[in-house]
Amino acid sequence: MVNLPIEYSGKPVTPFGGMALMKRFVDQTGIREHLATLDLPRGGSNCAYDPVHVIESFWLGIWTGASRYIHCDWLRQDETLAAIFGYDRLPSQSTYSRFFGRFSQARNTAVFPALQRWFFEQIHVGAVTVDFDSTVITREGSQEGTAKGYNPNRKGRNSHHPLIAFISQTRMVANAWLRPGNTAACSNCVEFMRETFDEALAGVKVGLVRADSGFYTNDILSTLEERSVPYIIAAKAYANLKNEIHGMKDWVEVCPGIAVKEWLQQPANPKAKARRHIVVRKQTSRRPQAGGKLLFEDLPDYRFSLYVTNLDLPLDQIWNIYNTRADCENRIRELKQDFGLDAFCLQDFWATEASFRFIMVAYNLISLFRHFALNSHNQATLATLRSYCFAIGAWVSHHARKRVLKLSLPRQKRPWMDSISQQIEARPPPFAYSTA
Repeated sequence: MVNLPIEYSGKPVTPFGGMALMKRFVDQTGIREHLATLDLPRGGSNCAYDPVHVIESFWLGIWTGASRYIHCDWLRQDETLAAIFGYDRLPSQSTYSRFFGRFSQARNTAVFPALQRWFFEQIHVGAVTVDFDSTVITREGSQEGTAKGYNPNRKGRNSHHPLIAFISQTRMVANAWLRPGNTAACSNCVEFMRETFDEALAGVKVGLVRADSGFYTNDILSTLEERSVPYIIAAKAYANLKNEIHGMKDWVEVCPGIAVKEWLQQPANPKAKARRHIVVRKQTSRRPQAGGKLLFEDLPDYRFSLYVTNLDLPLDQIWNIYNTRADCENRIRELKQDFGLDAFCLQDFWATEASFRFIMVAYNLISLFRHFALNSHNQATLATLRSYCFAIGAWVSHHARKRVLKLSLPRQKRPWMDSISQQIEARPPPFAYSTA
């Protein structure tokens, strides 16, 4: 085998020429202009970067594969990518650390709900389904807020325990809080719901709330009932519920090996209205892959799933509606694997939360981009988009006294790139999701 000789060139070339599409889409959303209206921290030096520049460069780092602040330094050598986004240079790792270090609890509370509210004002989707979930982010150091709590993968390690609200129809994040690692799943959830409904999603109709059994508390259920918000929440198998289930008869079989039953359970407060509970019984001998919990030793062939709801729908429909909530786990997995959710971390808790919440906005922008710009790949992960759409060699040349971005694309693929550009230009906000 003959090795090709190596020569060098100082010509600025980027491996991410396809990010020109993302630049056009970001411009179309108008998010740059809105960021400029928020109370973002500014450096004291005359040479300090504009806050919008820092935020957009941070997103650019994430979209091109960075999962740590030090990775963002790679882009500083990419003059062409900086030119695509209209910048002379991109920030360093220390710039990001100083910028996020200026965020406080008060500033996070002022900036992010307002940013999310503006973002969802640009989207028309009708009534939305909000899925509340939490996840564990293991930390390797002793950063603020890290503590030993529930950590199924790395027991005994310090972690953070964020709370996230997803919108099912758009595959986006409505709101997110970072919390200490020893926080229970339902801790501060009522306040988080208030901020989500009243600020982040102000003006958006919430048609349904879903959550797992970690959110099965009287405070949460009462809050949703006071707001007249429909909900389906997995119920914990407390002793009183198990006693009710064990003696049940006349199960309704909805399909082979699956039976359902419902009953009204009175809360501890005798003045409160009884809540509709639903149990799904799965026979493992007929359905070996069935999920659920083994509740009774004398019934080893059955697994059970419990739910509480205020919806007046058939039992099997309630179960099926809740099951689509499993997509939350896919969203969390993508955030960790492709967006560095579990890796961007600073010593200060509120600085880490600021970068954590900006990552959620970067995720929402990608979700919007793939839905309205990429018809054939609108479910693709960021890793797929990076190889399919963004990883295109490019350089800047001068033609007729103008700067032109040259993309290295085979002739047969150029109409595809042009069609995406046309799709972006043809869809200014508001972005209307089809409800068909």
